[in-house]
Amino acid sequence: CVQPSVPPVPNYKLSMSIPEWLQAIQNYMKMLQYNHTGTQFFEIRKSRPLSGLMETAKEMTRESLPIKCLEAVILGIYLTNGQPSVERFPISFKTHFSGNYFHHVVLGIYCNGRYGSLGMSRRSDLMDKPLTYRTLSDLIFEFEDSYKKYLHSVKKVKIGLYVPHEPHSFQPIEWKQLVLNVSKMMRTEVRKELEKFARDMRMKILKPSSAHSPMKERSRGKSLSPRRRQASPQRRACKRDKS
Repeated sequence: CVQPSVPPVPNYKLSMSIPEWLQAIQNYMKMLQYNHTGTQFFEIRKSRPLSGLMETAKEMTRESLPIKCLEAVILGIYLTNGQPSVERFPISFKTHFSGNYFHHVVLGIYCNGRYGSLGMSRRSDLMDKPLTYRTLSDLIFEFEDSYKKYLHSVKKVKIGLYVPHEPHSFQPIEWKQLVLNVSKMMRTEVRKELEKFARDMRMKILKPSSAHSPMKERSRGKSLSPRRRQASPQRRACKRDKS
């Protein structure tokens, strides 16, 4: 039988523009394909240090197995490392559809005053977005509008901090520095919160909430319930990415 071909890992060439490079990374992820099997091939513990997650990403490139949204975020970080002009940060969505809640995550990208994203989903308009959005809120509202097509209402949006470009960092990824209960907020209020946060991110004045800085996770709308330990952090992240 014919062995399935292993897609080559994209390499950045100086002749490439950043949008072309991001497209090459996204094309590579699409060649790996979305994992519909119901079995997670790679264990991603969100609390692990960045260095450990980058080892997992390396394994993904070796194994060339299908991936889900959380693995795509880790792989996207790995492949964009060493491009200091490209800032990367996680964007998580909690949505409601037909009595069930779903969780999805993409990798937000900021470069040259524009926002976009990389990622994987069952739905082509809930993963990568071109690097053309002038504001973070424009990007988030684009996702919200895409969700509406599938009758999903977005309940919460969580934005993390910029991920360091140091692949050997022992720092974990900050997944949810800002939590917005968007279903209980006006769009104008959501925009205001996102723009303030984006400005603070660009000025690099935010510190991980785990560092006990005075700028703890800011939450708007309904108060968050006390944080519970989750048995398995990756359990929900993509399991129900009906998105």
